[in-house]
Amino acid sequence: MKYQKRNKALILLADGTIFYGKSVGKSGTAFGEVCFNTGMTGYQEIFTDPSYYGQLMVTTNAHIGNYGTNNEEVESDSIKISGLICRNFSYDFSRPAADNSLQDFLKKNNLIAISDVDTRSLVSYIRDNGAMNAVISTEVDDIESLKRQLAEVPNMVGLELASKVSTKEPYFVGDENASLKIAALDIGIKKNILRNLAKRGAHIKVFPYNTSFEEMNAWNPDGYFLSNGPGDPEPLVEAQSLAKEVIKRNLPLFGICLGHQIIALANGISTYKMHHGHRGINHPVKNLISGKGEITSQNHGFAINREETENHPDIEITHVHLNDNTVAGIKMKNKNCFSVQYHPEASPGPHDSSYLFDEFIANIRSN
Repeated sequence: MKYQKRNKALILLADGTIFYGKSVGKSGTAFGEVCFNTGMTGYQEIFTDPSYYGQLMVTTNAHIGNYGTNNEEVESDSIKISGLICRNFSYDFSRPAADNSLQDFLKKNNLIAISDVDTRSLVSYIRDNGAMNAVISTEVDDIESLKRQLAEVPNMVGLELASKVSTKEPYFVGDENASLKIAALDIGIKKNILRNLAKRGAHIKVFPYNTSFEEMNAWNPDGYFLSNGPGDPEPLVEAQSLAKEVIKRNLPLFGICLGHQIIALANGISTYKMHHGHRGINHPVKNLISGKGEITSQNHGFAINREETENHPDIEITHVHLNDNTVAGIKMKNKNCFSVQYHPEASPGPHDSSYLFDEFIANIRSN
């Protein structure tokens, strides 16, 4: 490895707390909500997940970049995080399947990253004080200016971000001669969700975030899907209206993550911003229907109100998060509709929950 010039860098949190590190290549400044992911692998999938749009990602795994990048292991067309914060950044990589280094991948996507950060201390601080806005910068000598700029960054509560990551025009995935047609609302969809639906014999038409029920229904789909995505679900009134129309007609509906929250809001169940969210690939969930446990991939900073869900006459809680008892899945008692707060497409893994795609397909076929 050639010598890399390492400029000083810092992380400034909204409450004034500062952590120091070194830049990884690119100098500059980036803003966002600081959050952390506990996954030991899958950094490329995490960085390209649209659900992370507008967030500064702290990776708790000590080594990032050591297996390079692969062009096939992306969940969208570009990096979606605002910036990367890590402990040890590997400029070299040792993986036969890699196409390039993570450094080159970040450079291509014009992303600011800093390393040599005490990430254990930073993550502990977020756990204690909550996810908050922050800035990472190599402008270490002008902290007062960074504070003023950071104060202007909008809070994640009430922030609509689906429009920033959604497709502008409808597109198709899968075999056009497949036996099933699924209309998917893209409010931040991951590629592996589409792969999972397509390999189960579905032809999918992906629609922009603000598509109406009438537009979707004109394609005459057999089922409807609401995707994952970034930001606060409450401002997505068009998606909520779509969900209400699908539910009213008792058409097959499945929602993941942000889509799960949209289905809850469509049923009058409120959502709230979590203290520091769930982000990782080892989150324990219990399926209350089967009694089985699942190790799941999760990435969300909002959740649905448990008390309101329990008291709703038409909703049954199907899954719970075993760490904090938050609602991890629901289904409607008299409608062909269910959703989960986590990621059964699991990219990165594990794949304990992939059966949920089978259930969705079965629901469509039985309709």
